[in-house]
Amino acid sequence: MTDRKKNESAADRSAITRRKVLKAMGITSGLLLVRCTPAAPPTGQASDGYDWSKHYWGYAIDTEKCIGCNACMRACRAENDVPEGVFRTWVERYEITKSGEVRVDAATHDNFVFAETKGDDVAQAFFVPKICNHCEKSVCNQVCPVGAAYRTVDGVVLVDPEQCVGCGYCVQACPYGSRFINPKTHTADKCTLCYHRITKGLLPACVQACPREARIFGDMKDPKSKLSMLLRQKRFRLLKPELGTHPKCYYLGLDREVV
Repeated sequence: MTDRKKNESAADRSAITRRKVLKAMGITSGLLLVRCTPAAPPTGQASDGYDWSKHYWGYAIDTEKCIGCNACMRACRAENDVPEGVFRTWVERYEITKSGEVRVDAATHDNFVFAETKGDDVAQAFFVPKICNHCEKSVCNQVCPVGAAYRTVDGVVLVDPEQCVGCGYCVQACPYGSRFINPKTHTADKCTLCYHRITKGLLPACVQACPREARIFGDMKDPKSKLSMLLRQKRFRLLKPELGTHPKCYYLGLDREVV
């Protein structure tokens, strides 16, 4: 048997298995299995002895500090073994011309370098890092037909790869474009706030790598955490608040042109 036929056979078996799973779960009749209440993470996601009921994690980004170095993207890829061509976090560059035109691009190439720009007509430029917003009312979770997408008790939105069937519904539903189908696992993937790290008392890899401390992570149940104090002292904005998803990624110094 040729390699091509072997791959096709494997793909067929995978498709059949997934159809059987969906049929067994009642999806063919339109049933949606959604985890409506926060859940504990699957075994292996959190560190031993970690009490998720004592924390509620949040994230902030200070756009006035970001210099577009993309160290965060490199750290995320190395820490989470993110395949080439997809990203758990990315940095967008906004350029506002003298005529008021807004140009947006992102360092979503595997060398993490922005494309060259002449900039002769640029009146203002700045960088905006983006990640999964870990929404309290995640649309992505609501459309998952097998309950693989869910929010933990400590406020982190995760995907259970053992349950995910790779249908891509959550990828299409995410209003922030933060989910993707992992080309290696063929399941939905996204930022997890480095859950395997934060449950050990460590910072997410992107936060630790940022040389300007433009990314801030903290426990919102702790009034003395850096994040809690920052949100009390400074004004912040949310991305697409009109959608009612209640995102937990707070932006400081965000320009109105950012979408």
